[in-house]
Amino acid sequence: MAKITFGWSMPGGIRDKSKQGMLLDGLRQGLDLISGHYESAWYVDHLQFDDRQLLEGWTAVSYLAGLHPQLKFGHAVICQSFRNPALLAKMAATLQYMSGGRFILGLGAGWHEPEYKAYGYDFPSAGERVSQLEEYVKIIKALWSEEQASFVGKYYRVENAFCEPKPDPLPTLMIGGSKPRMLRLIAREADWWNVSWTGIADYREQHAEMERACNEVGRDPSTLRRTWFGGCVCASTEAEVKRLNEGLDISTDNAFIGTPQQIIAQMQPFIELGVDYFMLGSGGFPDLTTLETLQSEVLPALNEGRFSSLTQRIQKRAALLVHRGDELLIPRVAAFVHI
Repeated sequence: MAKITFGWSMPGGIRDKSKQGMLLDGLRQGLDLISGHYESAWYVDHLQFDDRQLLEGWTAVSYLAGLHPQLKFGHAVICQSFRNPALLAKMAATLQYMSGGRFILGLGAGWHEPEYKAYGYDFPSAGERVSQLEEYVKIIKALWSEEQASFVGKYYRVENAFCEPKPDPLPTLMIGGSKPRMLRLIAREADWWNVSWTGIADYREQHAEMERACNEVGRDPSTLRRTWFGGCVCASTEAEVKRLNEGLDISTDNAFIGTPQQIIAQMQPFIELGVDYFMLGSGGFPDLTTLETLQSEVLPALNEGRFSSLTQRIQKRAALLVHRGDELLIPRVAAFVHI
């Protein structure tokens, strides 16, 4: 049974404009708080949502990764339309080198049409964006692995391109998506699969489709890590949860909201379907109650429960061996139980 891992989905801004000056201090305090508990911190890659405060994703992650060397950093997920793939491969290789191997590359096809138009990007059809992403991934992998990379596609090309120093180790490649064609791309190319703001009913369907996709491309589904990214509001009492959720209106339709016990119950169906990495928001930020409660109560309970369950099964097996009189195996099992 895999250990459950948390990452922090860092806020891009603060909705209450009177508190916007608190963003950077809040991010620093939150990153200090999760150190030693969470594995990673994540930022979105969007350019605008109306007039909301929203930092540019690559700059934010690079800056914060330098300040917090105890954590891994990544984007959930980078929009392939905003940067040339060869340039992004170089940027990722540089950040991987300078961070000591702490960068996770998250990629997606892009979806938010208003920001494309506002910033002067073409917004092709969904099918064309997926085709672009297919070429995008090929170029990144070529630059990371070949001495000189050349590729000519319909959308992108590189010619005798160097990428030195090569990233070592290679960054984990996470791709986000939910539709059948994207799932097949993920099954072929990704180390991790990411879903975003997804409820359990939709995830069950996507999980079944991903199993089919892996079988179609000849991949063992167990080699693809399953991750979830989205909103969360958590506090010790329901009244506190309601207070933190004012103005957010997060619901269990596609996020996690409640007391620690309720959050654990909401996560359990995802865990049963193989999700072991949750990248969770901090509802109520710059109030850090959600973050504090997740790291001090929810995450330990999830992992203690899984270890206890494993220990109970081992103890039952040991008792059976004792009953059978299997003297050779008893010491080994007993030793493992008491580790």
